[in-house]
Amino acid sequence: MAPVSPPFDRVAVIGAGFYGSTTALRLAEYDIFTTVVLTDVVAGKAEGLALDMNQSRPIEGFATTVVGATTGMDGSGYEVLTGAGVVIITAGLPRKPGMSRMDLLATNAAIVRGVAENVARYAPDAVVIVVSNPLDEMTALARLATGFPAHRVMGQAGMLDTARFSNNVAEALRVPVARVRTLTLGSHGDTMVPVPSACTVDGRPLADVATAEQVTELVERTRNGGAEIVALLKTGSAYYAPSAAAARMARAVAEDSGAVMPVCAWLTGEYGISGVYLGVEAELGAVGVRRVVERDLTPAERADLEAAAAAVRAKQSDVESM
Repeated sequence: MAPVSPPFDRVAVIGAGFYGSTTALRLAEYDIFTTVVLTDVVAGKAEGLALDMNQSRPIEGFATTVVGATTGMDGSGYEVLTGAGVVIITAGLPRKPGMSRMDLLATNAAIVRGVAENVARYAPDAVVIVVSNPLDEMTALARLATGFPAHRVMGQAGMLDTARFSNNVAEALRVPVARVRTLTLGSHGDTMVPVPSACTVDGRPLADVATAEQVTELVERTRNGGAEIVALLKTGSAYYAPSAAAARMARAVAEDSGAVMPVCAWLTGEYGISGVYLGVEAELGAVGVRRVVERDLTPAERADLEAAAAAVRAKQSDVESM
């Protein structure tokens, strides 16, 4: 178990819905933090969930304390973020069947801006991980609202989309998921870029063990992974896999591990793309994103990544006035 030193002994999760509360519990069960803070605008919700989680400590054997707090639209309650080294923003409305992530833009922009401004006020040195949808746009908005340097604000999407891609491949080819390696870049939406050339099964290229038709189907299922779950649930959206991804990112930051993960990061010339938040591989550490890691892509994959950047850039410019 790697030790975590201040300021990373305190981590906060904003929003105590299924996603936020599951993330908070995962972070607590790592047992590397002194305190996990969970907040919500619904009075008593975060406090009740925190008490429930704390009562699981004797059973699961972790010592981390979970602190719940109610926050208000007027900024009240956010002082509980003081001292947090990592803040995960899950606040916002989830998708409903038939909705795209972009349908949430205006509503969630107002929520995320208010949250981000309070993060900047009470946790000015924190690394921020955004998971609110639409992800790429909300990450850009969080950076604007906090005023933080770009390397300290990132979004969680690539970890989740890559996990979905790996699971899809494992199911389709009937192999253990541990034997599959995949990668997904681009946006968290219609211009997602699953990268078949980076995918292997038992070290063999995906193209050697799956037909071209299978690969196309796997790519499409990955792009529609969130919508598939939303349609099945009828109410709400995914939270087990997303929370696992966000928690792993927070752990990499807190432990200054240098782990390379696909995340939504600010580009400054990588892949020939600048001035946009986009899903890429990045090395994570105490400063947030240490560096973006480029890999060789096929011409088609690179073209898709450039198209994703153009689409996301257009929408991210919209959030500046929100």
